[in-house]
Amino acid sequence: MAEIYDIVIAGAGPGGLAAGIYGSRSRLKTIILQKGRPGGQAATTEDLENYPGFGRGTTGPALMQAMADHAESFGTEIIRDEVIDVELDGEIKKLKTKSGKEYQAKIVILALGAEPRTLNIKGENKFRGKGVSYCATCDADFFEELDVVVVGNGDAAVEEAMYLTKFAESVTIIVIHDEGILDCNKVSAEKAMANPKIKWVWSSILEEVKGDGLVETILIKNIKTGEITEMPINGVFFFVGTLPKTELVKGKVELNEQGYIVTNEQMETSVPGVYAVGDCRVKYLRQVVTAASDGAIAAVAAEKYLAEEEGFKEQVLSAEEPVMVAFWAPQIEESITALSELEKWLEDSGHGIKLVKIDTYRNQRLVKRYAVDKIPTVLLFHKGELLSKLSGAFSPGELQGQMEIAGA
Repeated sequence: MAEIYDIVIAGAGPGGLAAGIYGSRSRLKTIILQKGRPGGQAATTEDLENYPGFGRGTTGPALMQAMADHAESFGTEIIRDEVIDVELDGEIKKLKTKSGKEYQAKIVILALGAEPRTLNIKGENKFRGKGVSYCATCDADFFEELDVVVVGNGDAAVEEAMYLTKFAESVTIIVIHDEGILDCNKVSAEKAMANPKIKWVWSSILEEVKGDGLVETILIKNIKTGEITEMPINGVFFFVGTLPKTELVKGKVELNEQGYIVTNEQMETSVPGVYAVGDCRVKYLRQVVTAASDGAIAAVAAEKYLAEEEGFKEQVLSAEEPVMVAFWAPQIEESITALSELEKWLEDSGHGIKLVKIDTYRNQRLVKRYAVDKIPTVLLFHKGELLSKLSGAFSPGELQGQMEIAGA
């Protein structure tokens, strides 16, 4: 019989690794399935200076390996295997991998990542992390008082170019359109046009990135004349979009129009027991630190989910005898009084019915599942089946009616 893990994490970027640390530390049996080496995009970043507590000299590969070692020290198993299909519905989820194995889990955390859209320009991949960048927030300070080029002219490209002017000596934006035509919003265009540090190359595309170890020059092609010009430059920033790696879960969890996974603040997706962390989810800032935060939140939320689900299953759904479930809230005095009266009524009635009390504040998932919109609410279960529901104030006669439904 296949082993069932508490948590299976798809992806070993900073979000997945942080989830592994928190999951294993909570004594949950946790594994991470990762196509390549741990770290995701961060493992390809040579210099990583903005992770709190780590200054100059920190490299992406070193930090990601430290996170992987940390996760493994708590018992997380990191398996090098690519997830190619998932079945996320039901109590037990299934993940199928390229090696032909199938992993079963109570909880799945999707740390699928995202990747910058590339143009496959000659030299682009060769100099990635060596003068070619896709993130101004990450790398702008490496180009202080140096000259850089920005490829792209949409909102993100122009806004990132503006940010780069705080560090670089000059920022040249290569635009495929005729002079004055940009794809960004009008306000950003006007600000960029007025910035003395920003230069423009119109009706042109980047043809090649060149250098000896680091970026030194670029070739620019004018699309109208065909003329190719060589420009000395220290860095090239590409801002032509980002692609979430979420094809695997398309149609299985809710995605937004751009293909990013929609989550709430607890990293929960549209499917119970499935979470998403890091760059693959809808979020404001995609950085190592925010991915790590996502992972921690998801694992803690998952631990509480399991405790809530398994506790309810054991106490209520798996019970052979009838079980009365009372939803109450400590801040609602009427519910406290009703709960006390209910306990006394059950004791005096001699029905021997088991009573389970549910604090609505701590068990929001159960509240939503059973549409508890009034406090108190009393549900009657027998052998896992919901037989009746009383909401708001209820009388002894109504409670006796519930007993008769259960045959008690």
